[in-house]
This record gives sequence, C-alpha cells and structure tokens, in this order.
Amino acid sequence: MKRLMNISLLLVLVSLSPVSAMAGSIEGVDAFLQQLKGVSSFDAARGKDFWMKQYPADGKPRSCSTCHGDNLSKNGKHAKTGKTIDPMAVSVNPERYTKVKKIKKWFKRNCKWTLGRECTAQEQGDVIQYLRSL
Repeated sequence: MKRLMNISLLLVLVSLSPVSAMAGSIEGVDAFLQQLKGVSSFDAARGKDFWMKQYPADGKPRSCSTCHGDNLSKNGKHAKTGKTIDPMAVSVNPERYTKVKKIKKWFKRNCKWTLGRECTAQEQGDVIQYLRSL
C-alpha cells in the first residue's frame, strides 16, 4: 500500500514539473501554428529579425523589444504603462503559450500597437518559432 502511495505521489510531482508545463506549451504553439493559413514554413532567424526591427508607429520607432527587451528570459516593461511583462522565452515561461486564444489575442493587440497593423500569418509563425527557440 505504501509503495502504491509513493508511486501516486511521484506521478503527481511529475505532472506538475516544468517538463509537463513545457509539453503543454509545445501543444499550444503547435496548434497555433497549424491554424496559420497559407504558410508552409516558419523561420526562427526571420522571427528574430522581425522582433528586433524598428517600426514607425505613432511617429515613434518601436520594436517588440521596446517593451519585451532584448533578453527574453527576463521580465520586460511596457513602454507606455510601465507594467511588468513576464519573460517571453518558452524555456522560462512555458505557461504563456498553452492557449491558442491567448496567443492570438496578444499577437493582435501587440502587432497593432507596435506596427500599426495586424501581423501576417508568416510574421506570427516566424516570431513563435523564434520564441520557441529560446
């Protein structure tokens, strides 16, 4: 009986581990990428270039790194509100990428603020591949 309880406890601990959380984020990311239409492949290097590029929105140059920073394993800070932004790197913050609905929401909101328009499917997929590579 004690052995059965130990095995049960071990299973609970494994299910709560970062590895399990990472598996959930991979599934969320994969589901999101599968929903992007008209694109056959995504590229992390292109995603990094997109992330760092400055865009003239509202007369001020902005990039994704304006708020999220250059080190995506650390917190960022929103340029307008000053609000702390959790790390973007999948390796540090896997729970960020578990829900497709949230991924879509934040792409829509952040692309409009940064670029002055919505991101294309190609841009979204490339950025996700970049974030996933960190």
